[in-house]
Amino acid sequence: MDARERLEQQRDETRRRLAGLTGSYDAVVAASYDSNADDEHDPEGATIAFERSQVGALIRQAREGLLEVEAALARVDAGTYGVCERCGEPIGTERLEARPVARLCIGCASHRR
Repeated sequence: MDARERLEQQRDETRRRLAGLTGSYDAVVAASYDSNADDEHDPEGATIAFERSQVGALIRQAREGLLEVEAALARVDAGTYGVCERCGEPIGTERLEARPVARLCIGCASHRR
């Protein structure tokens, strides 16, 4: 499987996950309409607020991941996919297989921390 195919597969999986999470989020929000609005004193209110927060965080992560995949596909189209954005050297094949959206080679990524 080439880079474009891997990235397109990752994009499709992320879109499906995002759609499922959005449905879950909508269900949690709908459940909160049926509950007591006083989260502080309602034992279920805290649970609903926590679930809403958790699902919201997962949605944000999925959206960020989708943006990374789209950026990687743009690099494929531009002919710069697999080239480190910092040093200009090739990104190792193993790194790209493990993290297809990688922008930095392993050396530059490790210096970034």
